[in-house]
Amino acid sequence: MNKLLKKILLILLIIILLFLGYFFVGIPPEAEKIIWGVNFSQKHTQFLGLDWQKTYLALLDDLGTKNLKVAVHWDLLEPAKGEYNFEDLDWQIEKAEEKGVKLLLVIGMKSGRWPECHIPLWAKNLSKEEQQKEILEMIEKIILRYRDSPSINYWQVENEPFFPFGECPWVDKKFLKKEIELVKSLDFQKRPILISDSGEGSFWIKAARFGDIVGTTMYEKIWFRQLGFYIHYPFPPTFYWRKAQIIKKFFGKKVICIELQAEPWGPALLYDLPLEEQKKTMNLEQFKNNIEFAKKTGLKEFYLWGAEWWYWLKIKQNQPEIWEEVKKLFY
Repeated sequence: MNKLLKKILLILLIIILLFLGYFFVGIPPEAEKIIWGVNFSQKHTQFLGLDWQKTYLALLDDLGTKNLKVAVHWDLLEPAKGEYNFEDLDWQIEKAEEKGVKLLLVIGMKSGRWPECHIPLWAKNLSKEEQQKEILEMIEKIILRYRDSPSINYWQVENEPFFPFGECPWVDKKFLKKEIELVKSLDFQKRPILISDSGEGSFWIKAARFGDIVGTTMYEKIWFRQLGFYIHYPFPPTFYWRKAQIIKKFFGKKVICIELQAEPWGPALLYDLPLEEQKKTMNLEQFKNNIEFAKKTGLKEFYLWGAEWWYWLKIKQNQPEIWEEVKKLFY
């Protein structure tokens, strides 16, 4: 091995050690006060065989959450071209207003939950340009309808728009910029716009460039489809804290967790996954571990992913343990 190659390998080794030392070593300061919230998807709730309105009210009344991230799915909102069904979303926002709940509203083509991009049947075969025109029209109607609501705390424009996950026809950063500009032009209250990205597969730089706030995911134990088996992510709490500090220092943006794992992630969708298989990635012990992990990251705001599933466990399986454990965060 010649001297030049040795030098290159030595430099690479030093870089790797510095990287590991920075992102994997250290103890972040715990946040003095943490804001806890939960996610809600009407469509996902219905797929679980639940009454979505009863589930929604249970989150507000029984669980006691005061912060709710609501996914607005395009195919539910506009089932036929130009024919909008705002009745269900109106109801959700009215109930939040009545109970003093703050909402993080996810809007756009990619709003979370499989297949991630919830394109109506009538729009699936449109060209990219035609789809984008329809999406902007939808966003305009949403903002104009709800911009005076005291419950809207943040707008989240698209869900992980840079992360290639889900059944989505395209990724377009220029179009995302148009969506953000449209929201800003219509919302006179100038609420922060949140852009999210993968917690484990990104350093959030793009999200910070586009959004007023950066939203991250946080997963611990999942089915890794590419490998064909379950894995436990090796990242310590410091990994998230260091990245958040970089975003704060260079972009002046705060980072919040908009998707903290609190439900299973297996080789099939929840509706097709046996309960015993579900428990391989989420059970009461794992839930408690994930909460403690989150507290150690130093982040101050978390939205738990899996509220519909906890309610399904409670109502359909007579297993309320996780539901009751979550209550402790709100009371």
